[in-house]
Amino acid sequence: MNRRHITSLISQNFGKFASKEFPLWFQKIVNHSYVRLMGLNMSEFHAPSTYKSLNALFTRNLREERKFSLDAEDFISPCDSLISETGTITDDYALQIKGMRYKCADFIGSEFSDEERAIIDDGTFINCYLSPKDYHRYHIPTNLKVLKAVHIPGKFYPVNMPSLKKRLNLFIENERVVLLCEATNGKRFYMILVSALNVGVMQVSFEPLIQTNAIATRPQTYMFENMHLNKGDDFGCFEMGSTIILLAEKDMLDVKVNAGDNVKFAQTIAKIRAD
Repeated sequence: MNRRHITSLISQNFGKFASKEFPLWFQKIVNHSYVRLMGLNMSEFHAPSTYKSLNALFTRNLREERKFSLDAEDFISPCDSLISETGTITDDYALQIKGMRYKCADFIGSEFSDEERAIIDDGTFINCYLSPKDYHRYHIPTNLKVLKAVHIPGKFYPVNMPSLKKRLNLFIENERVVLLCEATNGKRFYMILVSALNVGVMQVSFEPLIQTNAIATRPQTYMFENMHLNKGDDFGCFEMGSTIILLAEKDMLDVKVNAGDNVKFAQTIAKIRAD
């Protein structure tokens, strides 16, 4: 019998609380308390009192769409986040954070072939950390097609900066959804959604069969033939903060951000190289 890790149970129970719609008077207290405690900037969103649950507040939509560059070479941030690390993949290793590295093949998982994993040899990585105060929805960074998705069950350790500094292979241990994508110029990259403590669900709107923080104990693979998505498309959200990792093919991206930068969804964070 497979026993679920304590972090999974904590996250699932927190998710139940966050999804519950309390009486209006109490829900207002919960929402406003969370906004004050976490320091949420609600200027682009509806008033906290309008959300019927804490989860609805977490997964809030922008009141007005953000504008972004339509130039094909501009690769935009998929989310509001802190760039916790970025750099070159060396000998199949990327940095979790400075001084803490992980093996990309283990992170991507065994459901991908050696050929698929080799796509990112000597490529580029960008780590995007979403804190609990950030806008939790994620978007498509460039016009692309999704070739394959793999849901890898795992643990739900926190992915904040203190945890990144002390727990080796944190990204590899945590539950994740790995998307293999192809840009319109034929270049390929991975976009990986990584769970965290209290992240009850990672939504993937174009494949509703992906059910995270559920009872699955083995990786599940989903193949696509014509899953075309456009730059800026909303394709889901974290139900709390977490991390998105971008692993790109060699010479695909000219990265324009550095570790420690705070970025917004729709901001250009890299240029897609023409050759």
